[in-house]
Amino acid sequence: MVQNSQIYDRIGRGYAARRRPDPRIGAFVWRALGGSASIVNVGAGTGSYEPGDRRVVAVEPSIVMIRQRPPHAAPVVRASAGTLPFRDRSFDAALAVLTLHHWPDWRGGLSEMARVARGPVVLLTWDPAACEFWLVEDYFPEIMLIDRAIFPTMDEMRQVLGRMAVSAVPVPHDCTDGFLGAYWRRPHAYLDPQVRAAISAFTKLNDVAARLQRLADDLESGEWNRRHGALLGQDSIDLGYRVVVTA
Repeated sequence: MVQNSQIYDRIGRGYAARRRPDPRIGAFVWRALGGSASIVNVGAGTGSYEPGDRRVVAVEPSIVMIRQRPPHAAPVVRASAGTLPFRDRSFDAALAVLTLHHWPDWRGGLSEMARVARGPVVLLTWDPAACEFWLVEDYFPEIMLIDRAIFPTMDEMRQVLGRMAVSAVPVPHDCTDGFLGAYWRRPHAYLDPQVRAAISAFTKLNDVAARLQRLADDLESGEWNRRHGALLGQDSIDLGYRVVVTA
């Protein structure tokens, strides 16, 4: 039963605190689910973005993540995306939130989601065709290389799912869900080890300390503000996060 659960068994202990669902992002997800009354949430983690007014069954392989699910969260099945333990067309919709890039076989996982859903497959993911953002461009360029290798493109997903609609999801400046791009207007946050501990990309990097020191120096000297200070006047930004809904 492997869905990169080892990563989350190791780094996922702070996810409940740092990866709190942002209602503005949630609105995109919930709108995409439409009137679906029953939903399977695949790679569910701690339960972010699970609608509380529907019948939800969560699927999650990591016991560390499962133990952080709140008492009122949907029931959870410990399983992986590639072998969902449900009959065909068991749910009105299938949901996966920022998890495809951790699946060893994302094609098999998407096929399984389509199999168990009577209605739409809904994904919150990242588009590898997106432009870079300052953290990656200036300090950790290898993140882009890593992510473009593990995130499926929109065209690749269409080959599995068929027709689908794609919507951009702007990241608010005070986003409460601490994924990689969440702190684009709060650069000091990336210096916090607890913030980085809830971002899986940092587990794949070498020589992190030196680059963080350069960021700290640029913030102290005003160099970061000289290059990127215009961002401080923006309320949200498109960093490539997308909601995908099958037609």
